[in-house]
Formats: sequence, structure tokens, C-alpha cells
Amino acid sequence: MFSELNSRARGLLVALAMLLLVLPFIASNYVLSVAVLILYFAYTGQAWNVMMGFCGQLSLGHALYVGLGGYTAAALFVHFGIGPWAGVLASVIVCMTAGALVGFLAFRFSIGGVYFALLTIAFAEFTRIGFDHWQWLGASGGFFLPVSQREVSDLVNLRGSPTMFYYIILALASAALLFSTWLLRTRVGYYWLAIRENPEAAEALGINLFRYKMLAVLISAGMTSIAGVFFAFYYNNLFPEQVFNMGRSIEIILGPIIGGVGTLFGPIVGAALLTLLADGITELLGAFGIELSGIKQVFYGVCLLLVTMFLPNGVWPALSKRLGVISNRNDEE
Repeated sequence: MFSELNSRARGLLVALAMLLLVLPFIASNYVLSVAVLILYFAYTGQAWNVMMGFCGQLSLGHALYVGLGGYTAAALFVHFGIGPWAGVLASVIVCMTAGALVGFLAFRFSIGGVYFALLTIAFAEFTRIGFDHWQWLGASGGFFLPVSQREVSDLVNLRGSPTMFYYIILALASAALLFSTWLLRTRVGYYWLAIRENPEAAEALGINLFRYKMLAVLISAGMTSIAGVFFAFYYNNLFPEQVFNMGRSIEIILGPIIGGVGTLFGPIVGAALLTLLADGITELLGAFGIELSGIKQVFYGVCLLLVTMFLPNGVWPALSKRLGVISNRNDEE
């Protein structure tokens, strides 16, 4: 990834990293909350990008893994006193199992394209309905985590200040970027790209489509489950209609689509643009006393339409070429 960046781009990247590290000391609580949201969507977008951007498997139900991950860790913490770090492991296992079920049904019976996307939506909706009636987890009334003193950070139990959660999600987003970069450099990454571009040709070359598609689903599901754990302990509440909703899946995928599907910096750029502009519009309307329900959804739709029309490859590929920050063949990263 970094070998394709010229010296100016590397300098900008280092400056951005330094800014992100000191942000809690210079920003207000509101700015910090927006930064957390950007990093959260950058991380989930990177996780979804592994499945769609690298391997070409379109999922429109990734909220399934956010919800399952969050509920698993929260239930273990509330009902059994098991800490969130052990809960992360349990959440990854649960979500990878769910992903394996989705992937097996799809790839075993050759369900692909739009039908695979519909299958992912169906699983997320079935799960939402089930959790909506599961009283042990609060059902439709919501599942709540105990809120402790937020002035003291307890990293072991993920109870603490917004600053602590900011650094956690910053670490997750950074790790996801580095992990995705490494994945693309492995043989698996090249197999995924071959499957994405031409499955028939990849199979003719001896690539096991079922195995490597399943691997992409499992990795993506496992990564997304960690975002669910973060969501649960950051907001301290979970509602089935909130975490499993189709709208949550759309929010996850919009960042990579706007920024550039299949690129490494695309999910980050897309998450930043969408969050900052949508939040800015909301604040601007609020300053004039205007409250419009669903304004963010309308804004997301307009952004998607404009990018599809004028930047079909996403913002990051066009931006990187415009700024001249990529010194190698293309903007794969």
C-alpha cells in the first residue's frame, strides 16, 4: 500500500496520523463523537470491502454480523459477567458460524449475484424478527448494558470515557487497513481478485471458488462482529430494529461504494465524506430551526446517485489521481 504513495502523500498520511492521535486533546466532545462515527464506518466498510471489493460477493445484510456480535458480547457481560474481550472471541465465532451458514447455502447451491444479496437480506431480517421476540435479550424493548462512571476508563470491561472509545476504534480502523493491505498481498488476495473479475476463468485456472468465497465471507463476518461489540459497549444499548435493520447494512456499504469499492483508502474517504456532510447538513438545518425526518437518507441517496453518474469507480481513485499521490500502476489501494 505505502509503496504506491509518493513522498508528499506519505507526509500527508503521517500528518493525518499525528492529528488523529492528538485529536481528543484539541477537539470538543461533539467533534470527538463525529470522529468516532467516521472511524466506526471506516472499519465496518473495510470489513465489508473484503467480501465485496476483494472477492466480488455482494452482501446487503451485513447488519446481521453487527447485531449478532453486539448481542453476544453484551449478553455474556450482563448475564454471566464475562468481560468484553472474551466476548469478542465469542462474537467472532458466532458471526463466522452465521457467515458460514449463509455462504454454504449460497455457494453450495450456486446462488450468486443479486440472489446472494437477497439471501443476506433475508438472514438479517429473520434474525431481527427472532431477536424482536427474545425476552432474555430484552426483545423489542431493547437490551441495556450498565452505565458506570465515564470519567474513569476501565479498558478491561470497556467502561469509560469517549476518549477511550475513540482510541479503541482508531486502533481497530488502523488494524483493518493494515490487515486488508496484507490480505491483498497474499495468494488468497490474488485469488479473490481473480474470482471477482472472472469466476469462470478463475475456476478454469484451478482456483477453488467455494473455498475462497467462503473464506472471504468468514473473514468479513468476523471483522464486522468486532464492530458490533464496540457498538454495544459504546452506546450501552441494543435494539433489534436498530442493529439488524436494513438501513444499518446500507450505512455500512455506502462508505466503500462512495469512496471506491475494492480500494483500501476508499472506505475511509467514503466514511469521512458521508458522515461529515450528512452531519453538517443536519446541523445547518438545526441552526435554522428546521427538522426534516429522513434527511440523512435523502442525502445518502443523492450522494450515491452523483457518484454513480460522475465517479463510477468512487471518490478515492479519482481523488488520488487528481492529487498525484499514487506513484504506481493504478489505485488498487
